[in-house]
Parts: sequence; C-alpha cells; structure tokens
Amino acid sequence: MKISILDAKTFGDDADLSVFDALGTIQTYQTTSYDQTLSHIGDSIIVITNKVVIDKHIMDNSSLKLICVAATGMNNIDLEYAKEKNIVVKNVVGYSTSSVVQLTFALALEFIQQIPYYNNYTSSKQWCKSDIFTHLDKPFFELENKTWGIVGLGNIGVKVASIANSFGCNVQYYSTSGVNNNKEYKNVSLEQLLKTSDIISIHCALNDVTNNLINSKNLNIIKDEAIILNLGRGGIINEDDISKELDSNRLYYGTDVITKEPISENNPLMNVKNKDRLIITPHIAWASKEARVRLINSIKDNISNFSL
Repeated sequence: MKISILDAKTFGDDADLSVFDALGTIQTYQTTSYDQTLSHIGDSIIVITNKVVIDKHIMDNSSLKLICVAATGMNNIDLEYAKEKNIVVKNVVGYSTSSVVQLTFALALEFIQQIPYYNNYTSSKQWCKSDIFTHLDKPFFELENKTWGIVGLGNIGVKVASIANSFGCNVQYYSTSGVNNNKEYKNVSLEQLLKTSDIISIHCALNDVTNNLINSKNLNIIKDEAIILNLGRGGIINEDDISKELDSNRLYYGTDVITKEPISENNPLMNVKNKDRLIITPHIAWASKEARVRLINSIKDNISNFSL
C-alpha cells in the first residue's frame, strides 16, 4: 500500500514515524499547502493528515481509500462526500485527555499562584534588596472551596472535574449539547455558571451552538478576578470581547486555541495591555510526548485494521 503523510511536522521533530514503514511505501512531507495536496498524495490510497484539507476536489482527483486524521476533530475532511465515495475516514479519540487536563491546571495555577510575577521578582534581584524574608505584593489564593465551572463535560471535562474536586473545589458544569446529565456534579445554566464560578474552563467542541458562546453579552456577568481557560476551540470565546475585558483589569484568560491558527499579528489578543492577565500557548495541549506516541500508534492500528 502507498501511504502519504501530508503534515509530518505537526507530530514534532522527536516523533518516530518509522512505525509506518512496515505498512507500505511511505511518502513523507513536512507540510502541505492546499495547492500541493494532490501532488503529495500522488497515487497513494492512504493519507495521513492532521490539518490538511481533503475536500471533494481532492477526493475526485485521487485514488484515496482511507483518510487517517491525526487528531480527534475532522472538520478538515468533507465527511459527507467521503461517505458517498466509499472512502473510509478514521480519527483518533482519547489519546490526549491527560495532556489537555495537565495544561488546564498548569494555566490555572500560573494565575492562581502568580508564578510569573514572583519569578520575575526574584530573577530581577529585587528580593536581594528586601528588608524582610517574604514578599506578598501580588495576592494569591487557594483552590480549596472555590467554584470551578466546566463548559462541556466530556471525557476531558470529567477528568478536570475529578482533579478540581481533589483540590477541594466545588465543581459545576454546563452541558453545551443539553443532553449530558452527570449526577456527580451540579448541572447549571451557562448564565449561572458564568455568574458564580471562580475558574471557568472550556472543553467543548466548536459547532453552531458553541460558536461565539462567550462574548460581550455575557462576559460582563463573570466575577471580578475570575480565571477563564479555553482548551476547546478559539471561536468559542469572542477574542475582541475578551481582549477588552482583560484591559479593563477584571479577568484572567489562558488559552491554548485561537480562532485562526497560527495567531496573526493583528489578533486583538496580541495587543492586550494587561499582559500579566493573559497566557497564550500555541495549541500544545494535545501534544505531550506520551500523547503523540499514543496518537501515532493509534493511526498505525487504524491502517493495520483497514482492508480494501
């Protein structure tokens, strides 16, 4: 079988892609633009893609039989047309749960403990000049007894809830689908969650319901000094509106996702004045070393289990 890997760079330089060698003849491309897609696929019947778009035009002009998406989300694939063409599409689920949860708490604790401020205080040698043993100019607080609100209580949301509960948080959630009814945690409306939560973490998919879910119409009901964490998709929070809130000195925002990635220089988040209230990571939540190994092995299994 001939297999094309279209955006190998997204696996990371340390990724071992040699596991695919036993499956067929491999063509590997570090990146692939849309205009290069057909030539990079060539006569391969299997393609591995993370974010490269495979649409009707690509399917009609190639010999594809199997599309392996190196992710959970498949919005870069025309799924309906693939079904019409009898092209099998396989994604990978559950490989990055622990990695995403870990970054969720890393971002939360950065803000809660005010780590950047205190690290700068010592590294700039200000502590050397102090007349007392401690420095408490930037108040921080404990997670215990705080309310942690989760938007989207899927596999990732449930694990966040469990760990937040271990910290002594009061956990509540909003079901974006309206069908989740987890009895272990308090199910509330979005308005109630935004009004009452000290930490709000987002773990839902981007769809017609969640697009622009949090914006100027409801950001103003969030508690002063609350922390918002977006580990879902960029379009769930309106970036213009959250930027204005950050510069009003009210909220903290940590995000791993942006509406258009990579982030553009004119994105409003790049021009926030209160930079101590904002942390942006470049879509890394899914990508611990262990998660990427699980991802590669799962793609290998998807190909191994495929029969023409």
